[in-house]
Amino acid sequence: MPDPQTFLLAFFGGVLPAIIWLFFWLREDEEHPAPNRFIIKTFLYGMLAVPVALGAQLAVNAGLLGKFGIEEAVNVIPITGIIAVLILASIEEVVKYVAAYQGGLKNRHVHKRPMDDAIYMITAALGFAALENALFLFGPLLDGNTELAIITGNFRFVGATLLHVAASAIIGMFRAFSHFKLKKVKKRYLGSGFILAIALHAAFNLFIIKNADAVFLAFSIVWILILGIIFLFERIKSMHLEQIEK
Repeated sequence: MPDPQTFLLAFFGGVLPAIIWLFFWLREDEEHPAPNRFIIKTFLYGMLAVPVALGAQLAVNAGLLGKFGIEEAVNVIPITGIIAVLILASIEEVVKYVAAYQGGLKNRHVHKRPMDDAIYMITAALGFAALENALFLFGPLLDGNTELAIITGNFRFVGATLLHVAASAIIGMFRAFSHFKLKKVKKRYLGSGFILAIALHAAFNLFIIKNADAVFLAFSIVWILILGIIFLFERIKSMHLEQIEK
């Protein structure tokens, strides 16, 4: 049985980098920050979404892929493999959204500004990434391979974690830009955000599966997206001010 130290190292190795990123994104909203208790709640809901996603993914793997793993399926039975990748990406984006919604978005007393849409979505994504990263670290640490655990943690810090942030931020951005619009328009924006986020998530996963040696290129694309999201943050901030001045 694994010793408690291994569990703790994996847990904190996954959670602490995500918290670092969380502080970075919260600094983008320093003037009117979301209440801390709702941020913490959303982060924890994001973590709780991981076992839900894993359970759903295991069911999809068993029902759709059979004896194949996802990487093998993409190469051996491409159409089925691609469908599986899309379904798995959809599951993750949906559970992260539910985490953000339950954590803060549904509460009208704390969800007042367009910026809140993006902040809560990113917070849920980082909570999800935190526990997911911890699970990825657990294997190498259990085998006593500390070097591999460090490499895995670093790669996920600059890659997979930011993929989760980028995908969830896209949904948050679409919600933000429809914040002052009619309800039916909001639904269209939200649907468009989900489609784009799932497409990004699935495309990234497929690219990594088919081009394992081009991981730095994939990460570079994600970083460009993150820079674009930071730029859009400024536009979302100005939206609230424009609405107040009307």
